[in-house]
Amino acid sequence: MNNMIRPFKSSDMEDVLHIWLEASIRAHRFVGKEFWESRVDDMRETYIPNSDTYVFSENGTIRGFFSLHADSLAAMFVAPDAQGKGIGQQLMSKAKSLRKKLSLTVYRENEQGIRFYRKCGFKAIKESADEHTGHIEILMEYNS
Repeated sequence: MNNMIRPFKSSDMEDVLHIWLEASIRAHRFVGKEFWESRVDDMRETYIPNSDTYVFSENGTIRGFFSLHADSLAAMFVAPDAQGKGIGQQLMSKAKSLRKKLSLTVYRENEQGIRFYRKCGFKAIKESADEHTGHIEILMEYNS
């Protein structure tokens, strides 16, 4: 198997957006999927181009990615059919190798995500309502 984490290329965009949308809908069942569908263009035109994004490629197929914006882990998603295989751990190790500290926000209802981030050494700092959905988000931080 040929697995690697590499910097995002513009030709990866549709694969990354597909993973982001599918994984967002699955992880955030408490937010209507229409909300996520309405954000795809923002991801394509603003968020991904303005972030340091890396992809996990398995035999040439993108299975996950993360995006860093300054010291914020703005996104980390693994394709739903590839979850539970250690890809997230590998992506997180790479993200940590690029920054001395990281912060992120995760919805309080996303218990699987919170467990993953805690396992990776993140600590909850504070909670606030997300301006877009009204759901409570937890700010988490990691310091190496």
